[in-house]
Amino acid sequence: MKKLFTILFIGLISLSVNAQEKVAKIEFKETTIDYGVIEKGADGVRTFVFTNTGDAPLIISKVSSSCGCTVPKKPEAPIMPGETGEIEVKYDTNRVMPIRKTITVLSNADTPTVSLKIKGEVIDPSKTSVLEKKSKSVMETKKS
Repeated sequence: MKKLFTILFIGLISLSVNAQEKVAKIEFKETTIDYGVIEKGADGVRTFVFTNTGDAPLIISKVSSSCGCTVPKKPEAPIMPGETGEIEVKYDTNRVMPIRKTITVLSNADTPTVSLKIKGEVIDPSKTSVLEKKSKSVMETKKS
């Protein structure tokens, strides 16, 4: 009976040593997207591309933004090992201001929380031209 328990014990230990836990890994092509300078009302949709470089299915459980002006969209289906996925981000370009927002991604990956960033500036072309005219007239006045 002791031999049977010894054999079972050694067998279980060797199984646990040989068994490696499968883990999903998320790797983004880029973690910051720069919109640059865009006009008010322009297309505010951008896409973060990622790959599951692990050996288990990747499940994105939640994607949230730091502001209501940025709406992220996560993939609904699991991303299988070696496959790519996308997180779409839509920024409200009717807000004329600098863009500095963070998108938080929660998943079952070995790094469960990833922060993505968008940056840039939304300008109103009609107001920009007025400002340019004002600054040019001030410069011309100083030269005289």
